[in-house]
Amino acid sequence: MMLFKTTQGLVVRHGRRLFLLPGVDWDQVFRDRHPAAAMEQRAKGAVSVSAAALEHGLLPPIGQQEVWAAGVTYRRSRAARMEEAAAAGSGDFYARVYEAQRPELFFKATPHRVAGHGQTVRIRKDAKWNVPEPELTVAVNAAGRVFGYTIGNDMCSRDIESQNPLYLPQAKIYDRSCALGPGVLLRDEPLPPTTRIRLEIRRRGSAVFSGSTTLAQLKRSPQALARWLWRECSFPHGCFLMTGTGIVPPDEFTLRRGDEIRIAMDGLGMLVNTVA
Repeated sequence: MMLFKTTQGLVVRHGRRLFLLPGVDWDQVFRDRHPAAAMEQRAKGAVSVSAAALEHGLLPPIGQQEVWAAGVTYRRSRAARMEEAAAAGSGDFYARVYEAQRPELFFKATPHRVAGHGQTVRIRKDAKWNVPEPELTVAVNAAGRVFGYTIGNDMCSRDIESQNPLYLPQAKIYDRSCALGPGVLLRDEPLPPTTRIRLEIRRRGSAVFSGSTTLAQLKRSPQALARWLWRECSFPHGCFLMTGTGIVPPDEFTLRRGDEIRIAMDGLGMLVNTVA
């Protein structure tokens, strides 16, 4: 079951049909103890709508939730971070956090900085080396329970981060530095390790980079990451947690304005954004 936020209200895809759920608040989904069961019940007797509700009225799937992120959760990310931080004398930090029990967790975005499917993301004007980071992103309810999955794009200015690890917030947090969507898959069970993540970057209609990985390469489970985040933080509206990237373009690659970023994940669809 997939849940979408649209200009008409919440829309749930149950089987092959779409149902409008009038009067259901997005934040209420994150307060429900079992959102999938609650949405299935609400879909009974709901009004069926056409696919046009998603084609023309899709909004970012977020209410009052914060967005957090985890870093160095894939070996490929570990290697890339070590390389970019070597000049600053801190490459060993990333090797150590990859092996440590405690994960790297950091704040990513407030709701107004989040783009949805079909909207634009941004690259910083004061950065010269910018990349998208395709990440499985989990929806976590107010009690700390993972109940849903979506696609995330953690935009990153690698040249700023490589200057000094203390610059991480500036490399990661700025307007439209985060994209989520197109919807949230409501699912109580973890996604299978075979779930494939694919990234394609297109420039003037042609692919300039593509790569893929699977969740089998993810060292820490989304549920374990959520437990660490909830240790000393409360989220009355729930939150989204990005789980890290296993696809990193080569060092000589950087995004340009006008590039189209396509991130596809098995069972979750495709998140498409243009760089502004």
